[in-house]
Amino acid sequence: MNQNQENEIPVYVFFGFMDGGKTTLIKETLLKNGFAAELSRVLLIVCEDGEEEYDAKQLEKQGIFVEWIEKKEDFTEAHLSELSDKHHPQAVFIEYNGTWEVAPLYEMEGPKDWTIVQSLASVDGSTFESYMQNMGVMMKEQLFKAEVIIINRCTEKTPKAKFRANIKSFNRPAQIVYERVDGSVDNTEDELPFDLSQPELEITDADYALWFMDCMDHPKKYDGKIVHFLGLVYNPKEGKGRLSGNTFVPGRFAMTCCVEDIQFLGMKCKYPKSSEMQHKSWIDLRAKVKNEFAIEYRGKGPVLYPVEIKPGKKPEDELVYFS
Repeated sequence: MNQNQENEIPVYVFFGFMDGGKTTLIKETLLKNGFAAELSRVLLIVCEDGEEEYDAKQLEKQGIFVEWIEKKEDFTEAHLSELSDKHHPQAVFIEYNGTWEVAPLYEMEGPKDWTIVQSLASVDGSTFESYMQNMGVMMKEQLFKAEVIIINRCTEKTPKAKFRANIKSFNRPAQIVYERVDGSVDNTEDELPFDLSQPELEITDADYALWFMDCMDHPKKYDGKIVHFLGLVYNPKEGKGRLSGNTFVPGRFAMTCCVEDIQFLGMKCKYPKSSEMQHKSWIDLRAKVKNEFAIEYRGKGPVLYPVEIKPGKKPEDELVYFS
């Protein structure tokens, strides 16, 4: 389906598991926020039945026409084109099924004039951690394309920083919104497990993944700070992965939800003796963070400058985690 083209019928896609708040979000967007009031005809395609249901007759009085597609094999370009010809919508809302793959939606060419302009996802904050641990692949399938992710039903105990780091590990551009149980938006800063008011930060294995994602997203917060962590050296001497002079990458392998999703989280490190750093060796690193341009980041980002490097002891568990 087309994306972000001018003079097209805008399509808004809502992702997420059943009972994650998709229907409530759509109702609020269409009715409470006055979206539908500005248009005479809106087509709402519902691909699953959740606890919150739609009153099709009542919505039709407001120019919102509801169509259900219950089977994945019926979600085709031909069927969507039929619905488009039937209702002639000025805008389309799609409540996507939380168990369907996302790729087919973006790979289909039509219907004619339909253009995806925004994708959103809603997540139940009270079940996010357990779902990521037990159904991580399915959760990521619903979230990796979302431009805005709304984590609802949040409380004071919700570990927002951990949720954010986990999501950013596979969907860096996503805007994340935290919504309290009463529906209000929580704009307070994410609570981090280390004190940013201190000039030196001790980054434990338990906090490495969280620190890494926060530092990559907000390098200005860490500019000039000294960080201390146990790292694995990436510094191949030959092949396509060989690094430029005076550079190596310390980092850790992290698992987001399952073994298949292990990835290396490393930062650029400038060091005159980088050629002496043995590939895949463990080091105890103290380094100053500078927010500066790096071609690897295609812009500004955190670059490490070692203050002290000592041999590190290989940990019992080489992986770090987002939970």
